[in-house]
Order: sequence, then C-alpha cells, then structure tokens
Amino acid sequence: MSDDIALNERLKAKAVELGFAACGIARADAAPRTAERLHQWLGEGMHGDMIWMEARAHHRESPAGLWPEVRSVISLGMSYAPAVDPLALAGEGERARISVYAQGADYHDVMKRALKALARWLVAEVRGADVKVFVDTAPVMEKPLSEAAGLGWQGKHTNLVSRDHGSWLFLGAIYTTLDLAMDVPGRDTCGSCDACQAACPTDAFPAPYRLDARRCISYLTIENAGPIPHEFRAAMGNRIYGCDDCLAVCPWNKFAASASANRAFAPRAELAAPALADLLALDDAGFREVFAGSPIKRIGRNRMMRNCLIAAGNSGADALVEPVAGLLGDESPVVRGAATWALGRLDRGRFEWEREARLAEEMDETVKAEWGI
Repeated sequence: MSDDIALNERLKAKAVELGFAACGIARADAAPRTAERLHQWLGEGMHGDMIWMEARAHHRESPAGLWPEVRSVISLGMSYAPAVDPLALAGEGERARISVYAQGADYHDVMKRALKALARWLVAEVRGADVKVFVDTAPVMEKPLSEAAGLGWQGKHTNLVSRDHGSWLFLGAIYTTLDLAMDVPGRDTCGSCDACQAACPTDAFPAPYRLDARRCISYLTIENAGPIPHEFRAAMGNRIYGCDDCLAVCPWNKFAASASANRAFAPRAELAAPALADLLALDDAGFREVFAGSPIKRIGRNRMMRNCLIAAGNSGADALVEPVAGLLGDESPVVRGAATWALGRLDRGRFEWEREARLAEEMDETVKAEWGI
C-alpha cells in the first residue's frame, strides 16, 4: 500500500471518529464546469436577493479562486438522517413544520468543530501541510466538490445525493496544499426519476438540475427578508422554516439510516412539532430563548413571526384568530402585513372590523396593500 493511500485511509478513519459519515478527496480543479453553471444561474437572477452569491462569484468559481495555493479538497459529510417521516406534519394545520436539519443543534457550529479537529490531525500527521476549513458560510461550492470527491452526485433537486445517506448530509470542506490521492467521482444515478420536481409545492425547478431560488420555500422562509409573495403563500402550508419535500421523496433515502446520524442533530422536543399558537406568542427575548443554539435563530424574530403568520393563515383554525389579531399592531411592518393577510384568511368579519380601526393609523405602504388599499 502506498503512503498516499495509507494516509487517505487514516484520514477517513479519523473523520468517522469525529462524527463524519462520509469523506472523499478531489483535486482542487476537479469540478471544471462549476464556474460556467454558477454564472448562468446568476445571470438568470435565480439567486434572488442572495447578493453575496454574485458579489463573491469570483471566489466561488473554483477553490483556487478563493485560495490559490490549494491543491486538494477534502469533502466531508455529516448525516442528519431523520428517524421519522419529514412529511408527517403536512396535514397538521395548527402545528408548524421545521426543516429536519434545523430541529437540532446548529450544524455550522458542530461541523466547524469537527472540521478544525480533523485539520489539526492532518497538520500533525504531515509536516508542512497547510489547511483551511469551510462550512456553508464561505464562498465554497460544496456540492460539486463533494460530487468530484465521490460522496455522491448532485440530483435533479440540485442537492447532493448519496447511495448510503440519501439526501441527508451536511457538507463541509478542508482545502489543503497537499497533493492527496484522489477518490473516484460520484456518478449520477437519478435516471428517469422526477419525484423531487413533482413534489415541489411552488414549482421551483424550471428543469432537472436547475433551481429557481426565488420560488423555493427554503429561500422564501429563510433568505427573503420582505413580505412573502402572494403567489406562494398558500403553497407554504404550515412550513415555517425551510422545506424538506424534494429531499423527503427521493428514493435513495430508503438507504439512509437514522442510526448513522450525528447525535448532535437529534430533534429537540420543542422544535419537532411546535404549536403555532405558542410560536405566535413569542417576543424577541422569547424567540432567542426558544431558538438558542439553533440555526433558526439567525433569521431573527420578525422573519420567523412572518412565516408563522402565513402558516396560521393557511391553517383554517379558529383558535388562531386571537393570536393573529394580537400581532396586527406589531412594530415590524413585515409582521403586521403577514398578520393582516392571515386574519383575512381566518375571519373575514374580524378582518373588516380591524381594517376600519387600524387603517387610518397605518403608515407603511406594504401593510396598507395587505388591507386592500
């Protein structure tokens, strides 16, 4: 066995020890079409308001665009395979649906700790090695690099699909100046299946392997800061943070065992099936307390309240009329606007009464539009 292969095997064994479910290695230039596909996507405006995607496109084009000295990329995946059906709450109107990945600990923190530990191990093993670690927040194209490193392939929903772990992998990367032995790239095995595209509630896939983020519920509930466009509100159902539908229906997930999931991502009881009435009662301090240690905390109370109000408006639940009406005077226009829409869906008589009482004092044009002015 060559020294390079032996190092790779020890590296992968250490990765498993640190909680990673998948580890592969690719040359830094192993995903040559990344720049072309990225610029086409940006040019068509499919990134929506995610302006940082465009601002740092030159860094995303290739690993060398971010760090010229990089020679190899170690791609790593950490499983968060769910133990229960992610679609189980689809018909529970008074309960909120939170994407599986956000029900446990913040993956940014968990992944970064493990990546740094693995990087330290590699530097200790190989004198002169230089490394940099990345997880999600850096301008790194993790999915094509992970495909090049053999972790899986980018499916028709544009997410990575693994034969062993399905669609439930958090991805991270270690860039290094070392010339490591390469793994065999992943091979697309989607075939004629279009389950992910057919399952999308908002038709966010204009074609296989292409995602229009502006139509994606994950983008709308997390990245979008303003009002949710009217055309997507009903389709959101009771989803308040992210959407798992395209991932959940992927046939490859039948091989994804929850036993391989990192225990840090086990769902917290209060986030697995939260009552909308409880969430609608949260002020800023309450929001920060409930979502402490969760990636959800990053979007802030107002955006979350907006999402919960859209879900309330879709619920048809009389019990949510008062919690919704209680937010008509919220300080945030985006919250007031969503509350107005939700009340109109739940109780038209109450909506008309509140309209007469509140409209004269409303100064925000977006909220006035929700009242029908």
